[in-house]
Amino acid sequence: MKHKRAELFFTTVLVPLDFILIFLAGISAYYLRFSDYYRQVRPVIFDLPINEYWPALLVISALMIPVMFFSGAYSSKRDKQPAKEVVRVVTGASVGLALVTLIIFLQRDLFDSRFIVLATWAFAILYLSIAHPLVNWLQKKMYARGIGVSQAILVGNSKTADNLIAEFSTNKYSGYEVVKRLRDFSLETAQELREFIKDHAVDEVIQADPNLSKAETLRLYDFANENQLTFKYVADLLEIKVLRHEVQEIIGIPVVEVKRTTLEGWGRVAKRIMDLIFSSLLIIILSPVFLFTALAIKLDSRGPVFFSRRDDGTPVTRVGEGGRPFRYFKFRSMRDKVDSMRYNELADRNVRSDGPMVKIKDDPRVTKVGKFIRRFSIDELPELFLVFVGKMSLAGPRPHLPEEVAKYQHHHKKTLTIKPGITGLAQVSGRSDLLFEEEVKLDVYYIENWTLMLDFAILLKTPAAVFKKRQAD
Repeated sequence: MKHKRAELFFTTVLVPLDFILIFLAGISAYYLRFSDYYRQVRPVIFDLPINEYWPALLVISALMIPVMFFSGAYSSKRDKQPAKEVVRVVTGASVGLALVTLIIFLQRDLFDSRFIVLATWAFAILYLSIAHPLVNWLQKKMYARGIGVSQAILVGNSKTADNLIAEFSTNKYSGYEVVKRLRDFSLETAQELREFIKDHAVDEVIQADPNLSKAETLRLYDFANENQLTFKYVADLLEIKVLRHEVQEIIGIPVVEVKRTTLEGWGRVAKRIMDLIFSSLLIIILSPVFLFTALAIKLDSRGPVFFSRRDDGTPVTRVGEGGRPFRYFKFRSMRDKVDSMRYNELADRNVRSDGPMVKIKDDPRVTKVGKFIRRFSIDELPELFLVFVGKMSLAGPRPHLPEEVAKYQHHHKKTLTIKPGITGLAQVSGRSDLLFEEEVKLDVYYIENWTLMLDFAILLKTPAAVFKKRQAD
């Protein structure tokens, strides 16, 4: 979704910008204190060379970033107001001031100038209070040029819907463009919309009619989930309760966005940074395993080292975030060109008859080396490269085959909301022994309740889950 990427870009750019501005605030305070003007007002009675000062300032500037994050300065909300931005900046800078004061108290040899500390705080508030609204202004200017604008479908036959359409069409800074309006959401309308989104880019659905029937509203909500669209609704008179939502005001009308996942904004950036760091480290650490596995596969059986093409020569794919397929590969654990047997000769050995997935028990296609690398999930280690390039994540729902996803029921498609993972909550809770519906419930819970701590917990539990015996390897 282009509008989500635009929001994420502006959220991310604030981090290095704040670091630079906080550092500049400290430098400004330093040179103000040692200026001839201020020396006449208050003589300098301490020694603080600039070459000793700026390294400490770099550390303090870095420590300020998480403080600003927890103050809400990096929220990805579209309706940011300048006054609230300044409040967040003042809050973050003030908490940072308290942190610096504590550091100075514990480490007195750092430097001893209350003026520099207070002046840095004041300069930081000044610089950041200018920078944050400026970045938001630039974002709105991009909206005016049609960049990052959310392509919205408006559903409703009310005065509220008319007002929203008028606002979006006249206010070029709103960040919305209505690409289609529906008066209701009957079964026929749903089918019409399903055909429409095949040929048009759509980001979100806004239910703007409080008089829409409960059945229509539920159908619209399920449709949005099924097609990876953000769902928002006008708050008044809606009787459906949702666990995770966010309210924003548009022309005085409270509009509620139902959060499909907590993984957005700065959290999404943090997860990507963690994926990059850990995937690159694991690739380096496990490089001997990669080499020995490749050699063992070549010595054990004929065929390529990696399973990357189907029997007919077409590339192997998996379904990723938003239902988009991506090229996939792993170490080959079977004889070459026997993949399609799972749907034909070996179909009666499938132990996953509870859902669309296919898992063959005592699979005769698996080689001797393949059996070993499957048992300890070594065949999936090349997925680390897919994590590194951004197609997958370390933790998340497992990626499934297109033919498996094609058999998904509507509620199963919720698992396509985020990037698939090498491991996930379902894998550390039972691996392939879980029923498919149980796996989906765990994946949906992960999507709706994601935190970095949950990712760390899953990663720590993964080695034990790998060594646990399971039905189909």
